[in-house]
Amino acid sequence: MVAPGAFGYDTNVRIDHPAAVLEVTDLDGQAQRALHVGHDGPQEGVNVIHVGQAEEAAIERCDERRRSPAGDRSSKPRSVYHRTYGAPRGTGPHGLVQHAARKRYRYRNEGERSMRSFFVRFIAIGVLFHLYVGIRIIPDAFTSPVARTIAALVLASFVVLIPVGMFSRRFDEGWAATLAGWAGSLVMGFFSSLLLLTFLREFVLLGVSGWRHLGHDGAWPAAATDTALGVLAGAVFVTVIGFVGARRTAAVKRVSIPVAGLPAGLDGLTIVQLSDIHVGPTIKRPYVERIVRAVNALDADLVVVTGDVVDGSVKRLRDHTAPLGRMQSRHGSFLVTGNHEYYAGAHAWIDEFRRIGLTVLLNEHVLIEHDGAHAVLAGVTDFTAGGFDPAHRSDPVQALAGAPRDVGTKILLAHQPRSAEAANRAGFTVQLSGHTHGGQFLPWPPFVRLQQPVIGGLSRFGDLWLYTSRGTGYWGPPNRFGVPSEITLIRLTRGA
Repeated sequence: MVAPGAFGYDTNVRIDHPAAVLEVTDLDGQAQRALHVGHDGPQEGVNVIHVGQAEEAAIERCDERRRSPAGDRSSKPRSVYHRTYGAPRGTGPHGLVQHAARKRYRYRNEGERSMRSFFVRFIAIGVLFHLYVGIRIIPDAFTSPVARTIAALVLASFVVLIPVGMFSRRFDEGWAATLAGWAGSLVMGFFSSLLLLTFLREFVLLGVSGWRHLGHDGAWPAAATDTALGVLAGAVFVTVIGFVGARRTAAVKRVSIPVAGLPAGLDGLTIVQLSDIHVGPTIKRPYVERIVRAVNALDADLVVVTGDVVDGSVKRLRDHTAPLGRMQSRHGSFLVTGNHEYYAGAHAWIDEFRRIGLTVLLNEHVLIEHDGAHAVLAGVTDFTAGGFDPAHRSDPVQALAGAPRDVGTKILLAHQPRSAEAANRAGFTVQLSGHTHGGQFLPWPPFVRLQQPVIGGLSRFGDLWLYTSRGTGYWGPPNRFGVPSEITLIRLTRGA
């Protein structure tokens, strides 16, 4: 037994094995340091394991127990326990896992249940949409029974390919999963264009019908067939052109932000912003390496990454995200979490990003000194992070806690633009965000406004300048039709 308060923390720790590797936690269940406890007693810094790796191991054991027919309870994580709580929450013969793992496993379980519920609804709604498109397009586009049958079978295959492509990476990493991921992503993009164009076709046909009712009986006699074929051709065109746009290296977009009261030393400060890379099924290491080369060629003062870097676990994607550790700038690289980090296991990814040299800002800030002037660079967790882990609730006010009051230039990294109102109230001057992808491809951009205050670009919220990136990669469909991806080079200038 290690005594309460040992190593400077208000803790109690229970040891089940003489050579157990454990982590001391504080009263909030947050891991503070890793220790190796051997026959000679506790030794700090020996055989240290990263927090995220320990937690992931605990979570994997919980997953295995939950999946096993026997429900082996011996793999349930056992916890350190705290004086406040009294007795330990769990016991067993196989060692010790920190209390934080238990909490994070519970929130991950809740997140997984939420995601499963989402996918069930997604598939059900998808089936209805496919039926709608089939009924409205196939009979008008094709006259031959054989052609109609083939078209119906192809459309039915989409119902299978889309969810298979989305789920395949959870079970396999081989060529079959890669192929399924590509097929599902391409089909998803094609069908989303097909669906929206089918909706728009209804208005065209309604207009033609109204025109005929006004006495123009001969107006566009082949409207039904022509518009159905036009929908199919349009969806193919958007998919092909959008694919080319998505797979090219993002172009550099230069943006100047005029900041009132900007110190002379910060005039001309350059920030490279990356956002929404979405390393995963169709974005791999070569794509990331091209981004890193483009970033390094800009020789910026700062590099910031505003979330949604990954779509998958550390185990599967660490080799593909590794090049991000080679980004170069005068003051370093900084990152905040996006919602997709929480889908993929945010705590493990935070550890991995730190391991490769990125500074992760979790409702906290750093002070940047540049040419004799200072700026506060703060970062918040994703706007929805509190739903995955209450300890990660996004808080712009907390991000400024302890910041020097005499530093007027305050820059916030926040994945979602809807953090802007809170950021403005907290006193930030600039917010850099992503998340929207600018709608990713036409004709979807207007729909972004249903959830976010802006689609993309530079906008103003009170005294706050908000820049929203259209994203450096893409999510799901490899499609960037009309909405190019970007590597943003931001320059701060002195404003009125």
